[in-house]
Amino acid sequence: MDTFSITDMGRLRNSNQDSVFCDENPIGRFPNLFLVADGMGGHKAGDLASRLCIEEVVNQIRTSSARTPVSAFEQAIAAANQRVYQCAQEDFELAGMGTTMVGAMVEDDTAYIVNIGDSRLYRMHERLEQITVDHSLVEEMVQSGEIQKEEMRTHPNKNIITRALGTDDTVRPDCFEVKVEEGDVLLLCSDGLTNMVDDVEIETILNRHKEDMKLAGENLVRQANEAGGKDNISVILVRL
Repeated sequence: MDTFSITDMGRLRNSNQDSVFCDENPIGRFPNLFLVADGMGGHKAGDLASRLCIEEVVNQIRTSSARTPVSAFEQAIAAANQRVYQCAQEDFELAGMGTTMVGAMVEDDTAYIVNIGDSRLYRMHERLEQITVDHSLVEEMVQSGEIQKEEMRTHPNKNIITRALGTDDTVRPDCFEVKVEEGDVLLLCSDGLTNMVDDVEIETILNRHKEDMKLAGENLVRQANEAGGKDNISVILVRL
């Protein structure tokens, strides 16, 4: 397994509200763990929400006795949601803070994936395939046929998410199990990448640097910044 993670402030923001966790070594019963969180709220609140989310998920996975990876993820996310929500309840300056999150673990020939919000996971096999489904207004518009998928990146409502961690006392993540093969690449990223770089460009960069995850990740961030860098950009790459 070859992994690389990077988070970048982008060109227009004055802080980084993204948080990442990338470890190809065992975390509790998990053989590896990869997480990207994109916080929302004020400068202080978004940064705190994503950081608390990552901290709590990692701590929960480390001590989990859950029987299945999906159960472990669900319990960890429930605990992280409570931590962020309670923190916001106790400080009016943090009211309404929350975060997206996408996470993955790979065991044998299966990737276990979880997501809330519009941070994404892609699998690069022969072609690039988006595995997660955005919890966003524009995704709902695509599903209803109101707009085409290609319009999501430029739609004025592209940043409105319909599900987030920490904004309510309960949260419902989506979970996926995907078969993977040697040579596959998993990409976890915040919308600071996907709002700036389309899937065709992402696939081209991953193909060009398929043997070097560091170079691929740095080029994805560079491309997002060259396209405008309007948001924080976070990328985790995992080559099996």
